[in-house]
Amino acid sequence: MAPMGIRLSPLGMAVFCLLGLGVLYHLYSGFLAGRFAFFMLSEPAAGGPEAPHGSAPGGAVDLRELLAVSVLAAVRGGEEVKRVREGNVLNAKAKGKTREGAEEQLTTGDLLSNRRMFYLLKGAFPAVQINSEERVDTADQETVSWDHSIPEDIKQKIQPKEVPAESVTVWIDPLDATQEYTEDLRQYVTTMVCVAVNGKPVIGVIHKPFSSYTAWAMVDGGSNVKARSSYNEKTPRIIVSRSHAGKVEQVARQTFGNKTVIIPAGGAGYKVLALLDVPEKNQEEADVYIHVTYIKKWDICAGNAVLRALGGHMTTLTGEEISYTGSDGNEGGLIASIKMNHKALIEKLPDLEKTSHK
Repeated sequence: MAPMGIRLSPLGMAVFCLLGLGVLYHLYSGFLAGRFAFFMLSEPAAGGPEAPHGSAPGGAVDLRELLAVSVLAAVRGGEEVKRVREGNVLNAKAKGKTREGAEEQLTTGDLLSNRRMFYLLKGAFPAVQINSEERVDTADQETVSWDHSIPEDIKQKIQPKEVPAESVTVWIDPLDATQEYTEDLRQYVTTMVCVAVNGKPVIGVIHKPFSSYTAWAMVDGGSNVKARSSYNEKTPRIIVSRSHAGKVEQVARQTFGNKTVIIPAGGAGYKVLALLDVPEKNQEEADVYIHVTYIKKWDICAGNAVLRALGGHMTTLTGEEISYTGSDGNEGGLIASIKMNHKALIEKLPDLEKTSHK
C-alpha cells in the first residue's frame, strides 16, 4: 500500500516508466551507437573475410599504394636473387624448353624471389589477381607484411588513384635473364613487377639486384626515370636477344644500312632500360628493342608500362597493342621505341613479322 493513503494508478505508473526510459535513451544512445560502430569496424562479419589491407571500400585498390608495394616486392625479390648468386647455391636445373628448343633454366634464386614477391603482394592486395612466371607452392607459404609506408619520391610524384580490384592484374617476373644469371652475367638480371588495368599496363617496376638500381613509372602519374635526349632513327642501335642477333641483323642492315649496330643482350628488362636514360655503368644504350619470337607477358609487361608512361611504345611486330589479360604469352614478337616514329619503324621492318613465326 502507498504511504499516506495515496493510490498509484496503473496509467500513471506506465507514463512514469516511459519518461524514465526516454531519459535513459537520450543519455546512452550516442554511447551505444558509437560502441556498436566501433565493433562493426573492428571485427569481420561472421563467416566473412576481413577487409584486406590496401583495398578501399567497394572492392577498389589505390594504384599509388600498389606501386609502392610493387617497388618493395621487386627489391625484396632482388635481395634473394643476389644472395643466392653470391652464395653460389643456384641448384640450376632445366624446367623445360622454349619453342626454339633451348632449355629454360630454373634456380633457387627464381624460387625464393618468387615466393617473397608473390606473398608480399598477395598479403597487401589479396583481392587482386597475380600472375607469376614460377608456380606458387601453397605448402611453402610465407608471411611477408607491408607496413603501409609509401616512399617519399612516390608520394611527391603520384596522386592516389582508385580502380576496381577486379580490373587489376599483376604480372611478376621474379628473375629475368635466368640463363645469364647461371652464367654469372649479372648486369642483365632484373626483377620486375607490372600492374595492368583492364589489360593495359599502367605501372612498371624494373629492379637490378646487383647494382640496387630501380626504375619505376606509372601511366598518367609520374616516374623516377626518363628518356634520353636523342635517338638515331636513320641507323638505329637495335638491342635484341643474344640468340636472335643473327635473325635480326640481316633484315635490319638491309633496311637501315650497314652502319646499323646490333646489340646482343640478355633479359627483357635490361633491353627496355637500354632505351632510357639510366645512370648505370654496365647499362648499354640502344634506340630500338626488337624481339622476333614468342615471349611471355611477365617478361615484357613492366617495360611496356614504363615506356607508355614516358610516351614510348611497345607493340607486336605488326603494330598491335599487347593485352595483359588472358593467356600468358605474346605470339607476335615485339618492337619497342621511344621518341621515334614507331609506325614508320614497323613499316620499315616488314620481314621481321614473318621471322617471329619461325
